Amino acid sequence: MSVDRRSVLRGAAVGAAGVGFTTVGAVPTLAEAAPASHGDRSPFPQHKPFPPLLDDPKGILALPAGFRYKVVTKAGETKLKSGQATPNAHDGTAVFSTGNHYRLIQNHEIGGATDLGVPQIEGTVYDAGVGAAGGCTVIDVSKDGTNLGEWVGISGTLTNCAGGPTPWGTWMTCEETENKANGTTRLKDHGYVFEVWGDGKTAHPVPLKALGRYAHEALAIDEDRTHVYLSEDASGPNGTFYRWSAPRGYKLGPRSWQDLQNKDFGTLEALAILGDDGKPIPDVAYLTSAQLLRPFRVAWVPVPDRDGATKSVRTQFTDGQITRGKKFEGVYGTKQGVYVVNSYAESGTADLPADAVPHDGMVWFYNYDAKTIQLVTYFPENAAADSAGSKFQDLNFDGPDNVTVTPWGSLILAEDGQAASHVLSATPGGPTYAIARNMLNDSEFTGPTFSADGKVLFVNIQTPGITLAITGPWRDYLG
Repeated sequence: MSVDRRSVLRGAAVGAAGVGFTTVGAVPTLAEAAPASHGDRSPFPQHKPFPPLLDDPKGILALPAGFRYKVVTKAGETKLKSGQATPNAHDGTAVFSTGNHYRLIQNHEIGGATDLGVPQIEGTVYDAGVGAAGGCTVIDVSKDGTNLGEWVGISGTLTNCAGGPTPWGTWMTCEETENKANGTTRLKDHGYVFEVWGDGKTAHPVPLKALGRYAHEALAIDEDRTHVYLSEDASGPNGTFYRWSAPRGYKLGPRSWQDLQNKDFGTLEALAILGDDGKPIPDVAYLTSAQLLRPFRVAWVPVPDRDGATKSVRTQFTDGQITRGKKFEGVYGTKQGVYVVNSYAESGTADLPADAVPHDGMVWFYNYDAKTIQLVTYFPENAAADSAGSKFQDLNFDGPDNVTVTPWGSLILAEDGQAASHVLSATPGGPTYAIARNMLNDSEFTGPTFSADGKVLFVNIQTPGITLAITGPWRDYLG
């Protein structure tokens, strides 16, 4: 995200403590009573409590006993193959298996000119303006977390926040901006999705206009390769969740970037979660833990002008036509459906409807077959979690952002909230556990991504820009 919650609220008074702790084992009855999900009789996957976090003598990452980390890249210190320093502002990341090593494709959420921008390497550039300093790098990493080389995958973009991997082994990077060309620092319009290849040879830095121009956060492609689900991190008014659908008989694949350049290709629609009266719920903040695991029917409302030529996409809908939410963030797809995160809804702000309920985070699951959406994880607003000195710092969680699914089916969430930042392990309807804490600073975690073999969790500390490879007995707790 480009403006995180801690930067907005830093210095605010801390409220009274003791309300709504998210603690280990807090909702075991909900986990046990979870209904059949994903269209079958299997419950959502469960996991075991992680041991307490142990402080790191190096002051970087607190981890449970038996776990360890290695620094893969660090902005300004490690080097690209072309000689420049690793760019900063690490964000959404995907990991792919390549022979006997891993390959990361990583976003850099840079919104303007900077000394540590993504170098504009010939053939990778979308916008040659000096302010278009975002983009993606590609990093080869050994099985033990050693950096084997890094290079530029795309450059000349802006505010590359998150994205999503494709079934054919590329990365879709999302610009979280709506900035248009200004003739100086930006020579082209921004707010698009781009496809990024990791082979070091292929680059097609063209905007996929069919997926819309707005403040994109993340996306997922469904198993049938006929839909793309996309989140929007925006406010004034709040953003929403979108679905792109392919024309009849069309399946997405390695050459689809050519078709997706056409803004009228396929259809783009916005989410409406339907209440008992069949009408759209205006904002996700009207729902609370009382609705946890309840399936809601949805409708998809066509976007009038997906390129936002004269009006931002989200402003083209009237009140009550779609369901909005403060900070639609991480998205991750499974064979059965797609998870999407809302980071928070703060009380006393213009973006929270007057009769809605503030919260510190939501995770939703949209079921492809059932065509329903469920609230599967909920963090109630908790003033104690905003206290940097709280003795409950590894039990109080807020501000989930990026999300990934482990090889065993449970969730990994990266916090971007108040006080200490954590990497969290969660199961729908069940408890949430801390599996890492940032000891370096108060920067958010970004880009959690698990290797397919279940051996390494890669995650970033966005500022000063560090990629970490975490190893340990994952199967003992997640398997």
